[in-house]
Amino acid sequence: METSTQSAPVDTHRVFGTVKKSVAAYGAFSAAVLAVVVVLSVTGHEVTSFMWGRGAGMFASAVVTYWFTDLAARGKRWAHVRVRIISVVAPIALVAVDSIPGALPLWFAVLQIAGAVALVPAAFLVNGPVLRAAFPKSR
Repeated sequence: METSTQSAPVDTHRVFGTVKKSVAAYGAFSAAVLAVVVVLSVTGHEVTSFMWGRGAGMFASAVVTYWFTDLAARGKRWAHVRVRIISVVAPIALVAVDSIPGALPLWFAVLQIAGAVALVPAAFLVNGPVLRAAFPKSR
């Protein structure tokens, strides 16, 4: 029994490391989306307010999700709950809106969907048995 207790923090640390990588990849795709929107805007190409809002929103979501992940890795249960929610809801919302025909340019939708796909492993891990056991519900 002592062995499993000792391995739990190591497992939790390892899993959070993987979650952070997944969230960072989500952040990299979101930064790429926003960077392309900025470059297109600066070079005089048409950029809609919807593209600005989606690009900025995705980037803000990535930053906040990474911050919550870091806090959860330090033992904050409330942050773990938020990462669980964001990591499930964000990919669904991104794919749903980006799948609307003609709503966004193809490059934009592809980058955002790639970011959503990068976040999926985090959703499975933060909702998985190792991290759920690390954050039991309080009574």
